[in-house]
Amino acid sequence: SSKTFWTTTGMFPQELIIRFPKCVKISKVAIECYLVRTLRIERSTSEDPVGFEQCVEKDLQHREGQLQMEEFPLPEFQATYLRFIIKSAFDHFVSVHRVMAEGT
Repeated sequence: SSKTFWTTTGMFPQELIIRFPKCVKISKVAIECYLVRTLRIERSTSEDPVGFEQCVEKDLQHREGQLQMEEFPLPEFQATYLRFIIKSAFDHFVSVHRVMAEGT
């Protein structure tokens, strides 16, 4: 639902970890968020959320009053966990409305 979202607590960095039921192949990640300035995406293939490797880090454009919709086409890789680290923001609080991962 576009009316639900995850919000930060006001200090940075903040992180959000997503776990897949098993190790999957991912070729693209997309995110809909609000007021995020710098975002890093990391992956782990471990059974526990440890040993993360950086996939991409990007400075996002500020879109006053609108959601930021960013796609990250990536070389196909495997992951059991994805960690989204919001390193900085355009305001004290930001929100994440949707995360999508494509692959098999």
